[in-house]
Amino acid sequence: MEAGEIQKFMADNDVQVVDLKFTDLLGTWQHFSTTPREISEEAFTEGLGFDGSSIRAFQGIERSDMVLLPDPNTALIDPFATRKTLHLIANIHEPITGNRYPKDPRGVAERAEAHLIKTGLADLSYWGPECEFFILDDVRYDYEQDRAYFYLDSVEAAWNTGREEGPNLAYKTDHKEGYFPAPPRDTLQDIRTEMMLTMESIGIDVEVHHHEVATAGQCEIDLRYDSLLSMADKVVWYKYIVRNVARQAGKTATFMPKPIFEDNGSGMHVHQSLWKDGVPLFYDPEGYAGTSEMARHYIGGIIKHGPALMALCAPTTNSYKRLVPGYEAPTTLVYSARNRSAAIRIPMYSNSPKSKRLEFRSPDPTANPYLTFSALLMAGLDGIKNKIDPGAPVDDVDLFDIDMAKSGYPQVPSSLAGSLDALESDHEFLLDGDVFNQDLIDTWIGYKRINEVDPVRIRPHPYEFQLYFDA
Repeated sequence: MEAGEIQKFMADNDVQVVDLKFTDLLGTWQHFSTTPREISEEAFTEGLGFDGSSIRAFQGIERSDMVLLPDPNTALIDPFATRKTLHLIANIHEPITGNRYPKDPRGVAERAEAHLIKTGLADLSYWGPECEFFILDDVRYDYEQDRAYFYLDSVEAAWNTGREEGPNLAYKTDHKEGYFPAPPRDTLQDIRTEMMLTMESIGIDVEVHHHEVATAGQCEIDLRYDSLLSMADKVVWYKYIVRNVARQAGKTATFMPKPIFEDNGSGMHVHQSLWKDGVPLFYDPEGYAGTSEMARHYIGGIIKHGPALMALCAPTTNSYKRLVPGYEAPTTLVYSARNRSAAIRIPMYSNSPKSKRLEFRSPDPTANPYLTFSALLMAGLDGIKNKIDPGAPVDDVDLFDIDMAKSGYPQVPSSLAGSLDALESDHEFLLDGDVFNQDLIDTWIGYKRINEVDPVRIRPHPYEFQLYFDA
């Protein structure tokens, strides 16, 4: 839709409210609402102002004024608002120069797509994330000087087999036994269907939805692949829809990677491929698992830069409680055709050239999709540019069952602090073509260290009382 068509669209659809959304650096939607009268054609070129100093990791108070320019191509009717509301994703600009704000995550994704074309290597990248999440019935948590706890519950949870529920109808899900059970054990079929149909109603193509491995309502809804920027937009929509449909059903949803001890966490496996002139570039029938030399060099780039990538792909302290062997969260930076314990997998469901892709399995859904997809693309392009050898594939070894210290295989960092250190020392590949910039990277590292790593590091953990109270 063009800017000049928006007013007619609003009139034809009886729009009463316009909601402008933008993504902060960490990947969360922020928004404010206005009337259709304020969204004139000039609003798309002159923008609407907001206070950037009140958005985490954006501007200092001395440079707080910023401008949002709505993108007319993102116009959709919000499926949850009581009054007819037009939803527009906005791009962030500097008010004086009019330039794109360098730390606008959506701008990073746009520059990544432009950089890909400029390299001449490909003209299109496709992305297919698999976002997992938990749907819960009750969540409480608190941390004070004298106490700390979290409590979560689900009618499906394994620990509720003996609970008086008036009546307890059984069919609870055992730990690590939640993959694909049919109702009545899968109590969330209708809620996921509502999520899927809501996504479809606004143009997000869904491939499948199902229950996932963990107890307590772990779910997955897979999206049909799309280009980088479009898919990143769809992921933030996806999370918005999941949370709001869950709330309408009297439940809550979380994308926290590891909310439950000793069970699988939630990942975001990211499928990716490169194309040029309508031809898939990762396919070669003579190559390993049907992959081209370009695909293997792309994999080499991800392996080489894997530790630094994790600062964006697994960006929370909780992410590294998921990234432990034995819970289907790969920590070993190797590749394989079908080995799900490898961080990079080449799916073999089909021999079609169009389906040839790689899957990076270590990210999780707390990642900002604009930054994550862009960083993975830049790492892969660096691999192609420098012909980085990914090494031999690892096909016949369960990497969760071997001693990693003795294996010699490269590993992802074991903590967010370690990943931030890796990003600090290895980020030149992200600066190529000005896709990322130094200020964004420095801000990301500083914010994460000060606001996440240090607050978790300095607080006593409840389990430390089990370990050390009588020491």
